[in-house]
Amino acid sequence: MIPLKTKSEIEFLRVSCRFVSEILSILESKVAPGVSTGELNQLAGQLIQERSGKPAPPEVGFPGNICISVNDQVVHGIPGKRLLESGDIVSIDITASFDGYYGDVAATFPVGEISKEALRLLEVTKHALHEGILKAVDGNRLGHISNTIQTYVESYGFSVVRDFVGHGIGKSMWEEPQIPNFGLRDRGPRLRKGMVLAIEPMVNVGAYGVRVLDDKWTAVTQDGNLSAHFEHTVVISDDGPEILTHS
Repeated sequence: MIPLKTKSEIEFLRVSCRFVSEILSILESKVAPGVSTGELNQLAGQLIQERSGKPAPPEVGFPGNICISVNDQVVHGIPGKRLLESGDIVSIDITASFDGYYGDVAATFPVGEISKEALRLLEVTKHALHEGILKAVDGNRLGHISNTIQTYVESYGFSVVRDFVGHGIGKSMWEEPQIPNFGLRDRGPRLRKGMVLAIEPMVNVGAYGVRVLDDKWTAVTQDGNLSAHFEHTVVISDDGPEILTHS
């Protein structure tokens, strides 16, 4: 069953989402050649703590405060000693709880000068997210979101990852429904006012296949091509979708 949030719950989520958005913006300003993913992870932990929050990934055994995925890493990249280099793209995914409510946001950033193909990948993925969000309307099917993202991405010659999906969010990090970034338009549950959704297309330059490394967390593209990831937490309201994770 998909939980519907009350007005008071949405206000709590609004605060949590504002905090993770602020933290993402600060981390974006620190992305540069020579910065390690471990440094970004440490700063994220500090910023979450300063806001009296708790990073969500350690709750499920992930060895980091946030997920940081570079180049062909799709999601769940483990932060550590890796130094960012000019030409890289780096995805930062922040999930944290504040007063028992979770905020979730992700974006992929360029490191220095990146290739035209990489820049196009970032633009298409970001726009695909916003196209999908526009379909988060009371009365639509969940498939309206999924199909819109897939159609948009594939029209540019890229592919959407199928092994990982978006999700509901609230007092738990992962709630129903699962939100694929592919599928048929008129399938899935009806969307209703009060649903809070973490919509997050993951898009590959090449094929959509992924594999998980021996660390049991880091997912990479099977063909070694680049991947990008953007995510917003959205509430369905009377006036349509409201993005709670706007910076």
